[in-house]
Amino acid sequence: MYLGTLEKCAVEDVNVTFEDQQKINKFARNTNRMTELKEEIEAKKKSLQNLEDASDDLMMCEDDDLLIPYQIGDVFISHSQEETQEMLEAAKESLKEEIKSLQSRVSSIQEVLGDLKVQLYAKFGNNINLEADES
Repeated sequence: MYLGTLEKCAVEDVNVTFEDQQKINKFARNTNRMTELKEEIEAKKKSLQNLEDASDDLMMCEDDDLLIPYQIGDVFISHSQEETQEMLEAAKESLKEEIKSLQSRVSSIQEVLGDLKVQLYAKFGNNINLEADES
């Protein structure tokens, strides 16, 4: 007794040229780079939040004559409250600029990926998956 049914797959046999493979490789490299940049942005945002918290805590300090230790590399250097506040502000501005620069790079990579997606889906249709795995 035959219990199964035979279904035909409508998968097209598309030849992958050297140029197509180059586009696929470029897509993969840019996707990986974008993921790395996004992770770097998140780390810098966390550092920025830490600096903002430190700045807020410093403002709560009532003793203006107290020397505040400020870490520069592996060393802590004591500064006045005002100097430390200025250093925190400069560090926050620097981080904000770095985050802005990284976000700009992510945007440019997203444009490249969008163009590559259009080209690759136009040629390969459903035979290629260019969507990120959500795992």
